[in-house]
Amino acid sequence: MRLGAIAESSNTSGRGAPTPPAFYSVAETARLFGMSEMTLYRAIHAGQFPAVRIRGRLIVPARAIQAMVDAAVGTGGLVDASAWVPGGFA
Repeated sequence: MRLGAIAESSNTSGRGAPTPPAFYSVAETARLFGMSEMTLYRAIHAGQFPAVRIRGRLIVPARAIQAMVDAAVGTGGLVDASAWVPGGFA
């Protein structure tokens, strides 16, 4: 599934191109990466994946996902998601 696929299915205003979301839910992000939600929750809680907590809800910035994709494509190599969290591997 490509990054904008979820946005296209849920963010149509009826006028022109849909606006991509600024954040994805953990479930949406897990689907994008082809992993279970629990695996992603564990990575977030271990400080290995970027997320924003609003009260009890965790959301993932779309910019962080896109930056990871761009880095992986740009280098043609392995990208460690923990590089996108404060104090993570860089």
